[in-house]
Amino acid sequence: MPGFTPQRLDHVSLNVSDRPRSIAWYRDVLGLQPRNDQARDDWPVFLGAQPSPIALFQAARESPPREPESTGLRHFALLVGREGIERAREHLEARAFPFTPVDHGGTPSLYFKDPDGNTIELVGA
Repeated sequence: MPGFTPQRLDHVSLNVSDRPRSIAWYRDVLGLQPRNDQARDDWPVFLGAQPSPIALFQAARESPPREPESTGLRHFALLVGREGIERAREHLEARAFPFTPVDHGGTPSLYFKDPDGNTIELVGA
């Protein structure tokens, strides 16, 4: 045993190809508001509230295309609750934003991609 126990996920940190575009996308599509100064590319912009905000950094260079189901981040999931999942569906449909609904044995989810191709899951548990 390592002598410590992780308590929860603190934040998700992503390098993005166009930080202003990603800030706007996470704000407009997910409703996550920036919580700190956006002036320096080498500092993260945190979006969303604690306990698990998303931190966006400006990438220093482009990544090569990733093959489906290869190693790396598969997706990250945000809990929106039962009522929230229906509002999320309506929000995405109103914007003609592509998503994939999945029922995980009575727990509805919506999957879609951010501007850099990261998969996001909204969970309606």
